[in-house]
Amino acid sequence: MRLPATIPAGARLVVRIALGPDPEDGRPKFRDYIGHVVDWNGRRLILDRDPAANGSRPGERVTLQAEDMVALKPVPERRSPPDPQNFSR
Repeated sequence: MRLPATIPAGARLVVRIALGPDPEDGRPKFRDYIGHVVDWNGRRLILDRDPAANGSRPGERVTLQAEDMVALKPVPERRSPPDPQNFSR
């Protein structure tokens, strides 16, 4: 995959990482990371990974290697849940 020369800090991305073949069925396995860029030097990406929307995983800082990346794309910010107190009936 051809990666960009620069990625601005603060950009929100989804990055797909190849984990290799599954030992049971041989199919390729992947993991997706969604978060905000801290630093990108062309070889490694430091990302502040977003916490899971359902609360099952806290946010964390991760370092991803360029040679493991198979997809990279910008994603919009999460929408905030509506505030029920602001609804008028």
